[in-house]
Amino acid sequence: MDLFEYMRQGTMKKESPLAARLRPRTLNEVVGQQHIIGKDTLLYRAISADKISSIIFYGPPGTGKTTLAKVIAGTTKSEFTQINATVAGKKDMEAVVEKAKDDLGMFGKRTILFIDEIHRFNKGQQDYLLPFVEDGTIILIGATTENPYFEVNSALISRSIVFELKPLDAEDIKVLILRAVEDKDRGMGAYDAVIDADALEFLADLSDGDARKALNAVELGVLTTQRSEDGKIHLTLDVAKECIQKRNMRYDKTGDNHYDVISAFIKSMRGSDPDAAVYYLARMLESGEDIKFIARRIMICASEDVGMADPNALTVAVSASLAIERVGMPEAQIILSEAAVYVATAPKSNASCMAVFEATEEVRRTGNLPVPPHLQDSHYKGAKKLNRGIGYQYAHDYPKHYVQQQYLPYELTGKEFFKPGGNGYEVKIKEHMKWLKQQ
Repeated sequence: MDLFEYMRQGTMKKESPLAARLRPRTLNEVVGQQHIIGKDTLLYRAISADKISSIIFYGPPGTGKTTLAKVIAGTTKSEFTQINATVAGKKDMEAVVEKAKDDLGMFGKRTILFIDEIHRFNKGQQDYLLPFVEDGTIILIGATTENPYFEVNSALISRSIVFELKPLDAEDIKVLILRAVEDKDRGMGAYDAVIDADALEFLADLSDGDARKALNAVELGVLTTQRSEDGKIHLTLDVAKECIQKRNMRYDKTGDNHYDVISAFIKSMRGSDPDAAVYYLARMLESGEDIKFIARRIMICASEDVGMADPNALTVAVSASLAIERVGMPEAQIILSEAAVYVATAPKSNASCMAVFEATEEVRRTGNLPVPPHLQDSHYKGAKKLNRGIGYQYAHDYPKHYVQQQYLPYELTGKEFFKPGGNGYEVKIKEHMKWLKQQ
């Protein structure tokens, strides 16, 4: 290390953001994530024993992915190298691999390679790492905010242990905020600042489990607030409100959060909970989800989960779909809410849905069974000579517009696919079908 690099690192240590300065140095300083680093957990034991295998840390921003990698760097006897996938390329990885080979061959020393934002690497860049992870030349630690099962090659996934980090709860965030305010060495303690209880609650709540967001707000508040008459910097609720942006919605239209929210939306409508349905609808709308996508899901739910228990549900859903295209946002949210509430509160039945599934299975099992001759088309040339349509009984010529005759292929006589239940309009359908069979 030359003099300029030494000076640069010294300056960075003093001038780097509070969130970076306050990073835990040991496992005991880490706040939260006890489900993966609590005592006696696999990761805790592996870090303590310096027996790390390739791992991938996955979770929202500010939950400690890089922090855990830094803790590993501070405790391991292996060489620790860090690159960021947003700026690194194949040449950077080649240099790391060559040095790792030398360290392993000459000194018997392993190399841990930490790749931040690993999902930013393309398939070819990820594939390059495979043989070196496989033969133990490097131990990979990847960090990603995206679902690794979507964004990381399956071959790398199979060679790694995936640890999912959760958003920190409010109490964990409070611990970090107080540590930031009071720590005189790495925090803001030298500024002689104090934080009010309501400001602490506000920042812990609005940070949404993102430690970095909370610490950035604390740093901004301390550095921009004038000292009071008592000589202290008071972080009040008003100061806190000025120093933190509005709540960010974690919602990626191509990631797992998108699928989680839409899944919860559909299951809430299916489960007849209108309150949950409009909540998840609001989540999607606030995050900028395509209103046409939401309308499609409501139409599907109206048919699949409400079905013939309330045939009007599909009409409402389709009408809503057409209406939002003509109206647009923000009024479209009212239309979608009406449709979602209607579907959620409607009686439920999947009998018509299951009917087509069972019929499809029968078609696949029995193949192209012949259509009964009397149902065949009698209008094309030569049909009558082939006895097509002979003997067909026109239902409207009979009392109550019904006459018994064979409609299914003869091989499926008596087979039932649609089995109406006891909810909503299907009660009437069931009674009507019972009457038909008695004729």
